[in-house]
Amino acid sequence: MTPVAFRRHLHAHPELSFEEHSTADFISEQLSALGIEHRAIAGTGILARIVGRRTAPGDRRAVVLRADIDALPIAERTDLACASQREGVMHACGHDMHAAVLYGVLRDLAAEPDFAGTLLGLFQPGEECNPGGASLVLAEHPFDDYEVAAVVGEHVEPQLEVGTLGFRAGKYMAASDELRFTVEGAGGHGALREQLRDPVAAAAALITELVALNAPERVLSIGRVEAAGATNVVPDRVRMEGTLRTFDVAEGDRTRQRIRDLAAAVDTRHGTRTAVDISRGYPPVVNDPALVERAAALARTRGLRVEMLPLRTTAEDFGHYTLRYPSLFYRLGVGRAAGRPHTATFSPDEGAIDTGIGFMRSLALQLFES
Repeated sequence: MTPVAFRRHLHAHPELSFEEHSTADFISEQLSALGIEHRAIAGTGILARIVGRRTAPGDRRAVVLRADIDALPIAERTDLACASQREGVMHACGHDMHAAVLYGVLRDLAAEPDFAGTLLGLFQPGEECNPGGASLVLAEHPFDDYEVAAVVGEHVEPQLEVGTLGFRAGKYMAASDELRFTVEGAGGHGALREQLRDPVAAAAALITELVALNAPERVLSIGRVEAAGATNVVPDRVRMEGTLRTFDVAEGDRTRQRIRDLAAAVDTRHGTRTAVDISRGYPPVVNDPALVERAAALARTRGLRVEMLPLRTTAEDFGHYTLRYPSLFYRLGVGRAAGRPHTATFSPDEGAIDTGIGFMRSLALQLFES
């Protein structure tokens, strides 16, 4: 099967996070057809293994190539021949492209395993929702028997044209936390304020304090506020939800404590009680600078265009790998005509698949030689 056909099958049969049963079965079938050793991981993921023909006994060196495989709860509107056959589910973030690139690399290196070491191909489930498939993969300790030279992942990028790769050394993508607040007060008639401990006023004050925390490397937004009152009725409680994005583990810890302190201070002023629930999400993606330098140089020697990327406030569970191993997460250009990811009309240029395969294969081989 060609990588393009592989991608089209996945695109037509998308599955949500941690529900990728048919996806895993399909990937397993295709790897078996190529004679590639593999096993299940993290429930609905697949871990493939290719040992290079030049691998000496006791050689524990490994390179891990990772692709995510889950889809999103979006009803597709692309009119593609391979459009989703599952109502309300779509590969709207390019994970089908990522998986096709990894499949192509494994196919090529299985046919010509001219390297010393072990190539591990990880088709990872559940990137799109907490706790994230990466954390479940690592909980199984699949790489403990190896000396991991690098964990490598990519993501499609419509802001880059086909034939362009995007890199950033060091801090790249944000950590993501989910914020939930319940502000408890004493409601009542809106005209009799002396009888109130107003949770709406307290919530408004807290929102003002929270959004003031925004900075170039810290983003906080409140996206949901529920106050079930009326024009002349102040409710007893207000519920709020939001997101926090930071680029440094220590800074994230400080900000979480600052949020709790602000809530306590607002309560003191308003006579309310605020329950603060901060759900820790993915850690930041931090790229190994030496890997970025090598990868960018390799891309240029292959005639690809290279762009250096700004900080990105979106999150990726690839950050779990960057905490433990030398890691590289880069962007694969799929053209502006693809539209925006996470929308019903997202349609990346399949011409990027060959670009992705060629680069990732060459990078893996280079990493084995270093």
